[in-house]
Amino acid sequence: MNLENATVFITGANRGIGRELVTQCLKAGARKVYCGVRDIASLEFDDVRIVPVHLDVSDAASINDAATLAGDCQLLINNAGVLDFGDVLQTTEAQFEKAFTVNTWGLLNMTRALELALQKNSGAVVNILTLLSLASMPGMAAYNASKAAAWSLTLSLRATLAAKNITVHSVFPGAVDTTMLAGVDIAKTAPQQVAEAIVQGVIEGREDIFPDPMSQQVYAAWRSDHKAVEKQFAAM
Repeated sequence: MNLENATVFITGANRGIGRELVTQCLKAGARKVYCGVRDIASLEFDDVRIVPVHLDVSDAASINDAATLAGDCQLLINNAGVLDFGDVLQTTEAQFEKAFTVNTWGLLNMTRALELALQKNSGAVVNILTLLSLASMPGMAAYNASKAAAWSLTLSLRATLAAKNITVHSVFPGAVDTTMLAGVDIAKTAPQQVAEAIVQGVIEGREDIFPDPMSQQVYAAWRSDHKAVEKQFAAM
């Protein structure tokens, strides 16, 4: 997809990967970037191409309002996400519900809401998933499950939306240096590098994007022996 003069909608656009995706889309020549955030004041961009949008992906009315505003959207990047720590036996039902509401249903509902705009504009959807969609890390049980479900939904969306001339991209980052993983002691990739790779992957038309060294290495290992990767992650 050529991003020159494109109109983009990014959820969770005020920090981490989302914030860098805004910058990289603008660098790629986007004409307009809708920045969906819960707190408009948290946006720090000074560019006339930026359109701040109040958005809570857990709220149907908020999603519908955003979609009405963004009828010219050509590229939807579902980036908004939440992470609570806890193993599968300790994580509360409320924590699971929050994870699925944002990470799974938020992604699906945003795509549904913008489907007609994307179809009209021969657009694309980018779903920011995680390596933990492929193999679970026990201390992030709700996050693992919600992102694995999001991957499955992404595959369904890709198959369904192909007939409507909408392409769907899956992104599987490894550990990224954001506030979400601030307490995790592991080698991390800078969000700018990850965002650059995502945008380049979209431009090149790659359906599955592994945007950092960790994701590329783990994916290669997973393809070779997914049980070995499962056991490796289970020990973390």
